[in-house]
Amino acid sequence: MFESLTQKLETAFKKLRGQGKITPQNIEESLREVRRALLDADVNYKVTKQFIEDVQKRAVGQEVLTSITPGQLIIKIIHEEMVKLLGESKTDIATAQAPPTVILVAGLQGSGKTTFSAKLANHLKSKGRFPLLVAADVHRPAAIDQLEMLGQQLQIPVYAERGSGAVKIAENAINFARKNVRDTVIIDTAGRLHVDEEMMKEVEAVRDKAQPHEILFVVDAMTGQDAVNTAKAFHERLNFDGVVLTKLDGDSRGGAALSIRVVVQKPIKFIGVGEKLDALEPFYPDRIASRILGMGDIVTLVEKAQEHFDEAKAVKLEEKLRKSQFTFEDFLDQLREIKKMGSLDQMMSMIPGMNKLPTNATVDEKSLMRVEAIIQSMTAEERVRPSIINGNRRRRIALGSGTTVQDVNRLLKQFDEMQRMMKRFSKGNMRRAMRGMQFPMN
Repeated sequence: MFESLTQKLETAFKKLRGQGKITPQNIEESLREVRRALLDADVNYKVTKQFIEDVQKRAVGQEVLTSITPGQLIIKIIHEEMVKLLGESKTDIATAQAPPTVILVAGLQGSGKTTFSAKLANHLKSKGRFPLLVAADVHRPAAIDQLEMLGQQLQIPVYAERGSGAVKIAENAINFARKNVRDTVIIDTAGRLHVDEEMMKEVEAVRDKAQPHEILFVVDAMTGQDAVNTAKAFHERLNFDGVVLTKLDGDSRGGAALSIRVVVQKPIKFIGVGEKLDALEPFYPDRIASRILGMGDIVTLVEKAQEHFDEAKAVKLEEKLRKSQFTFEDFLDQLREIKKMGSLDQMMSMIPGMNKLPTNATVDEKSLMRVEAIIQSMTAEERVRPSIINGNRRRRIALGSGTTVQDVNRLLKQFDEMQRMMKRFSKGNMRRAMRGMQFPMN
């Protein structure tokens, strides 16, 4: 997410480092690079122009504090202006005073509406809500089947009526929710390949009948400026309450995120950051601005860890560490906990300074898959007592995991080194042990 934009902005900031004072000349040169980076990222031209003007007004002529460099001051100003651009603060979805809360989801076909509806239901369920998914897309083949399948995976009920119109389905679903104590109704409406009158009339009719408390417009972030234009068209007809950006984990240049709120004057409320049904994040403007500028996002990273953190397992693991009883079984558990948090590249992007690594320095998730396969090919006894793994056992493990004997040898060696570090840890020399510990990834 935003990797290309982040790297280009970092290049622009380098030109200011080493300067003793910000002058109209060096700020203009640097902001020219920032402007080019934003336009390359497909940020709306008018939005870019206004953003650069706002930064320039604040930056030119300011005295540089003795504790910071001009580059740091410019980054601070750009960060603050970018937060304003993105919306300044997180905006929650509406909640009805008397349930059910009705949420209408609209957007073009292929934008990810149906998947987002399921992700939103899952998100609200994790917050203690009782959502009902409504299959009101009666035009796309298999749309109802898709939503029912997603609902089944999440154990969330789906209301569907094959053969009925979208308006009638929405009306009946709300009555069903009232009778069955479902406090949130999420209506997945039909989309088209492009904005057309028939589509708009249908979604307006659903809106008028359902009287939603929240209308969310879902847009594919990878479509760039087309996303902004589509948002304008939908907003003119629906007056939606918020925007959802999907596929921000892909090769999107990020321009839609930086343009859409300014153009339609509606907040971005959620972003989709992966294909899994828990890969949905509330939109925090300050955190996203920090990611774009390479400052990381430690708060979101910690929140993700807390969501998947099993406190009872952690206590047991701590006891094993102190007694030097850490086994391959424990290590396999830790790998699985890490995988629950999402892609490693995404997590790495939340760590400050990671943008300064070479562009090809990505985390090899396949290596973790190899490690997991090797451990799963071990017997229960081998996982607890790796010292018994001789040459024959290594060949069997390699064959069973689809790896090589060299891969098995490498993992065993690294695990042995880790266990030795654990022993030092158990003796109280924690800092030195942690410095010497290596994560067996390669």
